[in-house]
Amino acid sequence: MSFMYNPYPYDDPRAINKPVLAPQTIESVTAGTPQAAARLAREFAETLKATPQRNLIVAFDGYTTADWTRTINLLSQQLGLLGIGFEAMDFARVYKTEEQIHEMVDPYLEWDRTKDPTLLYGRIFRGGYEAMFDPAKIEGFARRLSELQASADHGKVIAVYGYGCLVERLRPLYDRKCYFDVTPKESILRIRRGEYANLGDRTARPANLVIRRCYYVDFEMAVHLRGELLQQSVLDYYVASDHHDRIHLLPRNAMEQMLGALAAYPFRCKPVYLEGVWGGTYVKKLRNLPDAMRNCAWVFDLIPMEVSIVVEAGAERVEFPFFTFVQREGEAIMGDACVKKFHGYFPIRFNYDDSYHSNGNMSIQVHSGARYNQENYDELGRQDESYYVVVAGHNARTFVGFRDDADTEQFIRDIKRADTEYKPVDYLKYVNYEVSKPGLQVMLPAGTIHSSGRNQVVLEIGSLTIGSYTYKLYDYLRADLDGKPRPIHTWHGERNLAFERKASWVHDHIVQQPRIVRQGETWAEYIVGESDMLYFSLRRLEFETSVEDNTNGRFHVLTLVDGERIRIRSIEHPERYFDAEFMDMVVVPADMGRYVIENLRTEPICVHKTMLKDGFDAE
Repeated sequence: MSFMYNPYPYDDPRAINKPVLAPQTIESVTAGTPQAAARLAREFAETLKATPQRNLIVAFDGYTTADWTRTINLLSQQLGLLGIGFEAMDFARVYKTEEQIHEMVDPYLEWDRTKDPTLLYGRIFRGGYEAMFDPAKIEGFARRLSELQASADHGKVIAVYGYGCLVERLRPLYDRKCYFDVTPKESILRIRRGEYANLGDRTARPANLVIRRCYYVDFEMAVHLRGELLQQSVLDYYVASDHHDRIHLLPRNAMEQMLGALAAYPFRCKPVYLEGVWGGTYVKKLRNLPDAMRNCAWVFDLIPMEVSIVVEAGAERVEFPFFTFVQREGEAIMGDACVKKFHGYFPIRFNYDDSYHSNGNMSIQVHSGARYNQENYDELGRQDESYYVVVAGHNARTFVGFRDDADTEQFIRDIKRADTEYKPVDYLKYVNYEVSKPGLQVMLPAGTIHSSGRNQVVLEIGSLTIGSYTYKLYDYLRADLDGKPRPIHTWHGERNLAFERKASWVHDHIVQQPRIVRQGETWAEYIVGESDMLYFSLRRLEFETSVEDNTNGRFHVLTLVDGERIRIRSIEHPERYFDAEFMDMVVVPADMGRYVIENLRTEPICVHKTMLKDGFDAE
C-alpha cells in the first residue's frame, strides 16, 4: 500500500535477482501483451473445443490502477481469428453510485486542515470490496453469470474485468481466474499521469487526494484480496503488468515456483528514488542516476510497501511488488513467529536520506507510536526510527532530542508562530545534536524530536510503518520543489513529542557506544544500537576476509557500509548467493540458516546488520 510520495520515473537496472529456476518455469513465462493474449486465446480455444456447448467465463482482477484494456481487446481479436465468440463484462456495473461510495468512505478521511494542512491522513477502511457493491446489482450479476454457465448452442469466452471481481463469493462462477499486479511505484505514476480515478468515481480528483483515498481505501482492499488469492493458490494466471505493451503472463505454478526459489536466496529489492528540497548528490553519483534528477533526497531501498523485486527468468526479467513476494512466501522470508506477530507484514523498513552537498537540513520532526496510530488512524504499526551515518562531510550533524537547557514550552510557541506568522526559529537553542561521523548510530523511538542535518548520508531503519506519520515541526520557512510552503504538522506533533528526552537522556539511552557480541581473530560483531523501546537490534560486522552467521529462523538485513563488494551465500547451498556493492541492502531469509559473508576485494569490510531482537514476539 504505497502512500503519499512522488517517485522519480527511473528503473534501476542493477537490482536483479538470479535464482536457479527449473527449465519449465522459465519456458512458461510469456512476455509481451500481444503474445500473452494469443496464448490465452489458444488455451481458451482448446478448453472450448473439449466442451463445445459450454461458455468459458474468465475473470480479470488486479491491483489498484491495473489496466486490462489492451489484453482484452487483443484477446477479442485473437479469438475472432479462431472463430470464437467473445463478450466483455465491466464489473464496475455492480458498484454503488459515486455519491453512495463517497458518503461511505469520506468519514474515514481527515478534512480538518487545522489538524492536517495538506489532507494526508485518515483511518483505514476495512469494509473490503464487498462494501462497494450495490446489493441488488451484485445479486443480479451473480445470477447472470450462473445463467451463462449453463449449456449453450455455441460456447464463447466471457471476460469479466474489474476491481474486486475475484472476491470469494464469486470465484466459483469463473472457469479461469487472472490477476494483473502492479508495483507501488507504477501505481503512483499512473495516478499522477491521470490514468486512474478512485474506485466508483466518474473522474479523478487532484492527485494527492486520489492517493490519500487509495492508501486508506483502494490499496487496502486490493492488498487484502491479493493476499487471499496468493495464499489460497486459486489463481490460474498471474500477470506482471507494469508495462501496458509488455506484460509477463505466468501460469500460477510458474509464479509460485519462481517466488519459492527466490525465497531460498539472499535477495535485493529494486530501489525507488525521490527528489526533495533538502536532497543531496552522493547517491545520485554513486548509482549513476539520471542527470535530469535535481537531486536524490530519499532512496527507498527496502520500504516494504513501496519497492519491488526483479527475478531473472532466462532472457526475461519479471518484476513483482515486494509485498506480493512477502504475501506468498512470508514464512520462508521472515519466519513463523514474525508472520504471526506482524500480521504478515515485513516489520522493518530501510532507506537512505541523502543531504550530502545539499542546501540544508531535513525538517525537524517527530513520529507517533503504536497507541496514537491505532487511536487516530486505526493503523497497524508504530513509527520508531534510527539513523546510521554512512557518509559525513564538513560540519555534518544529526539532531536528536532537546537540549538540557531547552525551554520546550517556548519551542512550541515559536514553531507555531513560524507556521502562522512566518517568523524564523532559532532551533539550535532547543534541539540537541551529535557531531556526525561514519559509524554513528542514533536510535529514534517514537516521540523523539530529530532531524538529519545537511552534508551526510544516513541509513534510516524504522519499525513497521504502513503509512507515513511524519509530523514536521519546523522546516526553516522554505518552499518545496513546487514553490509552495512545506506543510507543518504542529497539531499532531505537539501531541507526540516526548519533551523529557533531552541531551542527558539521549546519551544514556539512544546514542550508545558499540559493544562486542562475538569476535574471532580477523572479525568482530558489535551491537551499535539496542533498546527496550525498539523491537529490532542494530549491529555492525567488521572483518578482513569473511565472517559466518546464522539466521536462527529470523531474517537479517545486511548493508555494505564500508568496502567495495561482498558475496552473501548459504553455507549449506553455496550456489545460493548474492553479490552486493557499497550501500546495497540484502535480505537474508529466515529459512537460510547458516551463511557466510565473503570479501570479494582486499580492503577491510563493515556490514550493518539489522535483526529482530530476542523476545520481539512477546512485546
